[in-house]
Amino acid sequence: MIDRSVSTPPPSPSRPSRRQLLTTGLGIAGGTAIWATGLSGTASAAPAAEPAAAPRSAAGTTGNGWPVIDQAATQHLEGAYGVEFAVRDGDAATLLTHLARRYHYEIRTLAAGDVTGHTAELTTAAPYESNYRSGTAIAILPRLYPAGASGGFFSNELTVIRDILADLEGTVKWGGDEALPKESHFQIDLPPNDPRVRKVAAKIRQWNDSPGKGAGASDPLAPGRLQAARALTPQGR
Repeated sequence: MIDRSVSTPPPSPSRPSRRQLLTTGLGIAGGTAIWATGLSGTASAAPAAEPAAAPRSAAGTTGNGWPVIDQAATQHLEGAYGVEFAVRDGDAATLLTHLARRYHYEIRTLAAGDVTGHTAELTTAAPYESNYRSGTAIAILPRLYPAGASGGFFSNELTVIRDILADLEGTVKWGGDEALPKESHFQIDLPPNDPRVRKVAAKIRQWNDSPGKGAGASDPLAPGRLQAARALTPQGR
């Protein structure tokens, strides 16, 4: 089991870092996952960026190539009372809902209002935020993990994030890996016609229909899963 007792959000700069207080003895069950970043130190802020017009890769599309939509379907997070968010229905919803469910079960218990999705907002703090407009991105606890801040997770929490991304086989990207990080942000990272989107979404749906599989049923510390997560981790992360 992943230790969830250290999943409270990072402190404000005026207080001692919880990492400075708890780093001694901090580890993962089984003594693994040292490869994940964020083992010590406080969260750091990247240089602030001026809000910019949401970029489009082509007329009517957002940065990841998906079409802009005016409305998105509301998704209710199974196992998390009152948690709902709007994303594009279909494969995108399957992938992003799986991610949010695992986050809820394995990183931090989520409550109503903790997850946001589709928006018609025309300005962004970072280019990748344009993807909210196509309903292909979500932000989990965006007030705690805003654009420009990094180092907000302990190593065991990062291990789970990397394992979730490995589940999704590169179809979803984490904002913590962006040049201007936003650790609350997750987006579909392939265009809508990429067959991997359909393939991985079908896998997740099959898991959802199979007892003992899907969100909450995996062990992120299993050697094979750690290896798969490492393979998808950007160099230097």
